[in-house]
This record gives sequence, structure tokens and C-alpha cells, in this order.
Amino acid sequence: MSRIGRMPIAVPAGVTVDIAENNHVTVKGPKGTLERTLPAEMEIKLEGSEIVVTRPNDLKKMKSLHGLTRTLLNNMVVGVTEGYTKVLEVNGVGYRASKSGKKLTLNLGYSHPVEMEDPEGLESEVQENKIIVKGIDKEKVGQYAAEIRDKRRPEPYKGKGIKYADEVIRRKVGKTGKK
Repeated sequence: MSRIGRMPIAVPAGVTVDIAENNHVTVKGPKGTLERTLPAEMEIKLEGSEIVVTRPNDLKKMKSLHGLTRTLLNNMVVGVTEGYTKVLEVNGVGYRASKSGKKLTLNLGYSHPVEMEDPEGLESEVQENKIIVKGIDKEKVGQYAAEIRDKRRPEPYKGKGIKYADEVIRRKVGKTGKK
């Protein structure tokens, strides 16, 4: 049995979970509401203050969907209670990030500033050389952070670019001069 799939999801106080037909799940919490249609083969039950996910049989596809369904549900519950954040760092001489309204402006050594609009339901803030992306949907937070990072990925020689705060860049040795 899937180790992740069989763990029950604790539903904290202040969070309501509605399971409609075709496994359309709505989770409402203090930070907002998330909706998602999960695989119809899985059986999702609300037992007291816990959500239990069970699978119909032991086919390989069902085993993989079991853990996935449970994790997606757990991410929704955590999202509406605590929310998710991703921290990015801007490294490099002259590389800057600034915020005005919902517009994030990045100066990354190109001939023009790169402007990005915050997606619906997400917010970003800039502190010195850090960009913090916040939201209740884990998938959207990760996707927006990845899009920001893609504007100028960190390079291995000087480490310039935008990197995740917990990311380690493998550094390379530069070229050496002739004697």
C-alpha cells in the first residue's frame, strides 16, 4: 500500500471540505478557497476531522494516483491555512528588482527592464535583493517563482542571476592566463 496515500489528512478547525460528484473537492479556509477535480477512480471520504483516500485495486496506475491524490488534497488544506512562499535571491552587480502595484520590474543586465505582472491569487514582494512569492496554491506559487528565475538563471562562474534561496549553485573555475 502507498505509504503516503494511506496517511489520513487532518482537517484543522476553521477549514471546510466539500466533496462533490466526480471527486470535485472544494476546500475553504481562513486564507481563501481552492477547488480541484481529482482522479475519479480514487475514493475520498471525510471521516470526522480527517480525509481518507482509498484506491479500488492494486494496478500500477491506481498505486501512483493514490499517493498523488492524497498529496494534492494535503497541499490544498495546507494552502488555505498557512499558504505557501518561495524566496528568490537576485545576485549580480547592477541586478535589481522593484515592485510597483502588481508589476514586478527586474533589471537583469539586458538592454531593457523585464516587467512581470503578478498572476491572479498570488502576490510578490521585494526586500533588498530578495523576491518573495506568496499564495495559497502551491502549484501556482512554484510556477510563478520558476518563471521569475527563468528571466536570468544563475551562471556557474560568478553565480550571477536569480536563484532560489535554498538553491546551491555548482561553481566552476574560470579560465587561467598563460605564463
